[in-house]
Amino acid sequence: MVYIHSWQDYQDAAEALYTKSPTTTRYCVKWKSSEGKLVLKVTDNTTCIKFKTYSSIFLNRFEALNLSLMEKMQNHRKVEPPAAPEPLATTTATAEVATASSVTPSASGSPATGGVKKKKPKKKK
Repeated sequence: MVYIHSWQDYQDAAEALYTKSPTTTRYCVKWKSSEGKLVLKVTDNTTCIKFKTYSSIFLNRFEALNLSLMEKMQNHRKVEPPAAPEPLATTTATAEVATASSVTPSASGSPATGGVKKKKPKKKK
């Protein structure tokens, strides 16, 4: 077990360890509220790296590392929004079509359509 003192070195080593062996790598988070200590551990049964901090400044970095590792575990890439916005005329035309084709409410009022079903009265003895 090796404690790495620099956050950037730890993040690079953790991501490299996961990309080297994604099926056997485990990621562990330990928080001791009485001491205010956060310990992060990444291991693949042969290599173990740890990071320990008492500072709350690392919480944003910790969230970024979680997000990065989760994306790698799910095999997803970041989706960038389109650079150019769509013209305004096409968006209003599609909105008009959507409102024209909306479902009309039925008069039955059954529970499937969102109506409220009345409760049956209790039987008298």
